[in-house]
Amino acid sequence: MDVLIERCQKEGALRFTPDSAQALRGTDVVFLCVGVPPLANGDSDFSALESAVRQFAHVRDAPRFIVQRSTAPVGTGAQLERLLSAYGRCCDSSFRVAINPQFLREGTAVEEFFHPDRILLGVHDGYSERLLRELYAPILEQSFRCPAHSPSCPVTEAPMLLVTNVHSAELIKYASNAFLGVKISYANVVADLCEKLEANVQEVTRAMGLDPRIGARFLEAGIGFGGSRLPTDLRAFCHLAERVGVDAGILQSAEAVNRARVSRFFERVRRVLWVIKGKSIGVLGLAHKPGTDDVRGSPAIELIELLTREGARVCAYDPQASSTALASYPHVLCGSDPYEVAKDADALLIVTAWEEFVHLDWPRIQKMMARPFVLDGRNVLSEDYMKSLGFEYHSVGRPD
Repeated sequence: MDVLIERCQKEGALRFTPDSAQALRGTDVVFLCVGVPPLANGDSDFSALESAVRQFAHVRDAPRFIVQRSTAPVGTGAQLERLLSAYGRCCDSSFRVAINPQFLREGTAVEEFFHPDRILLGVHDGYSERLLRELYAPILEQSFRCPAHSPSCPVTEAPMLLVTNVHSAELIKYASNAFLGVKISYANVVADLCEKLEANVQEVTRAMGLDPRIGARFLEAGIGFGGSRLPTDLRAFCHLAERVGVDAGILQSAEAVNRARVSRFFERVRRVLWVIKGKSIGVLGLAHKPGTDDVRGSPAIELIELLTREGARVCAYDPQASSTALASYPHVLCGSDPYEVAKDADALLIVTAWEEFVHLDWPRIQKMMARPFVLDGRNVLSEDYMKSLGFEYHSVGRPD
């Protein structure tokens, strides 16, 4: 992202200013990309969004076309129209509002913006659709200089353009993320069954994923999903269903399964160690998923809190997220590398599926640990290999 920003600034295609009126001058479209975080009662906090609207609604020469980009509940577009009408009374023409949700993953957002599988436009009228089609034409036609690949892009299918009404576009984003959460929770329920029935969850989910109606992605069992979006979007979708009187049972169950994953993992640690207090425990992974330094909603942070509350001495390591974790959780002790974390540890817990952890010098780690016990919360290691090295190795949904 930093390389892309620097290049665009040099080419004069991108400017930054603290003056909103200056930013609006001579523009055709305003994209609203501010956060809409959840409140404790399940509603959404629209304060930042309203503040952004108020900054430009009263400006006489501000653009009349507003595109809501950030994830927001169904009905946000209609509320934006009311706000724009109220604050833009001095303007001669009315505002148009469209919804253009992003489907980007942390760690690969730049590549996925330029090579999306779909672009979703929620519009009220033909003018809005035509303007957004024109704006996205280079991506739809894949006719641009790509900053994500050099010297050329991999061959991919052209993105699909979906045009819906505003309410459908708002619902699609939440429905998509909620379904991913349901799929992960389903895999975790299957993993729990496998542990009781001496089956192997990886064998089960691999066979399931070969069915094109199901697909393999997001069928990975483990310690649960985190992040700033998936858990909150699932919760918000549940809240929306309840508010309009629709039974959200399957969504609520998926959320409950995910909430219980860390405590279930913690109890497995207790079962093996018997006593947590006074034990040295290493944690590999702090980010909620590999490829990012984001620790918001990370299962690793919740697990560390449980372990320290029980009296364990915890040391953690993450290839990217250690500094981020320390900034938000200064009490978390971080090691400089995985070997420092493993030294004299009574247990080593893998919480984030970084590829780096697969390729560690595990024979060296086996000799360094006080007790060579590894609990693999992401099933990234080979059970046969770890046991051949003399580890007491446990994983999720695979027979011990």
